[in-house]
Amino acid sequence: MQRLYRKRIVLGVGGGIAAYKSAELVRRLRDHGAEVRVVMTQGGREFITPLTLQALSGHPVHLDLLDPAAEAAMGHIELARWADLVLIAPATADLMARLAQGVANDLLTTVVLATNTPVALAPAMNQAMWADPATQANRELLLKRGIRLFGPGSGSQACGDVGMGRMLEADELAQAAADCFATGLLTGKHLLITAGPTQENIDPVRYITNHSSGKMGFALAEAAAEAGARVTLVTGPVFLPTPDRVQRIDVVSARDMLAACEAAMPCDILVAAAAVADYRPEVVAPHKLKKDPTTGDGLLLQMVRNPDILATLASRTDRPFCVGFAAETENLLEYATRKLRDKNLDLIVANDVANPSIGFNSEDNAVSVIDRQQHETRFGQASKGHIARALVAFIADRYKES
Repeated sequence: MQRLYRKRIVLGVGGGIAAYKSAELVRRLRDHGAEVRVVMTQGGREFITPLTLQALSGHPVHLDLLDPAAEAAMGHIELARWADLVLIAPATADLMARLAQGVANDLLTTVVLATNTPVALAPAMNQAMWADPATQANRELLLKRGIRLFGPGSGSQACGDVGMGRMLEADELAQAAADCFATGLLTGKHLLITAGPTQENIDPVRYITNHSSGKMGFALAEAAAEAGARVTLVTGPVFLPTPDRVQRIDVVSARDMLAACEAAMPCDILVAAAAVADYRPEVVAPHKLKKDPTTGDGLLLQMVRNPDILATLASRTDRPFCVGFAAETENLLEYATRKLRDKNLDLIVANDVANPSIGFNSEDNAVSVIDRQQHETRFGQASKGHIARALVAFIADRYKES
């Protein structure tokens, strides 16, 4: 269940008697570290109150398609971007039919159409409704579109019937949700990932660094571990928890990071997401530098270039499949393409850090990936966790083709 830790789950609650199980499901998901936002249909509100689910999730329940409290009344877009998984439990026959036809007449169905994240349904209905040819046709259509079905189970039902149609229990659904994040795309491969900033000392008190939070690199490490890889994460100074099943190596300077990466070699894939300082002070003062009270002159530092970690590793005889990152504030694709060529990379991920909604320290990202043929693949704005899983899947495919 560690795969649920820090995952963002939108839980849709449809209008069926099994909605009472949704309360326990929220608790189970949160017990395993997931953050849960609840969206209820009008029918769902007839079976369980929004107040109950608000108390259990710790967040206001989303009810209306056009919510004046949401940014620009676009709550469905916000939720669609926020989610790592959309799980609908219970999913009634009516909901399945509307989703199969692409109907978007309430908040929940609109979120499903707007999201690029995985969608899963936990069917819950009378056994005859489940067996009906129309429901089975909708089931097949949804599966073909990549929507996952958790259940249903078999047993006694509220109406007195016995048969298929019961919604799975909360523990079963939580486990199924966790399994959504295990892909196996990189089983047996060793990924070396760099993350965060580096710090270059001026004196024992001061240093030069940048705004990188490390969130993207850590999300990539987590996604790679979920894909079955053995992951070595070399990180500069950040305040982030180590992802489960990831070997973390903490470093400070660019030279420290290079040494740690060389010690971790060989690897199959290198993903260099760290924001490494290009320069460092030529001389590090042994004591704190003092202001000269007799002059108003500023402090002059002689800077020298740091080693280029990515270019160095990409030039080795045991060179891995190399993926770089280009964080730019202008001419994004031009600069990224030049970096791809100059450093002999297989892929480069271009990130516009001038945009505050996807820049340093933000929770979201939007990137473009450029390959050796200068083909661009775009990944629209979403949580960094979602972007990381999409990138890992993309990298795995290109690695297998190389």
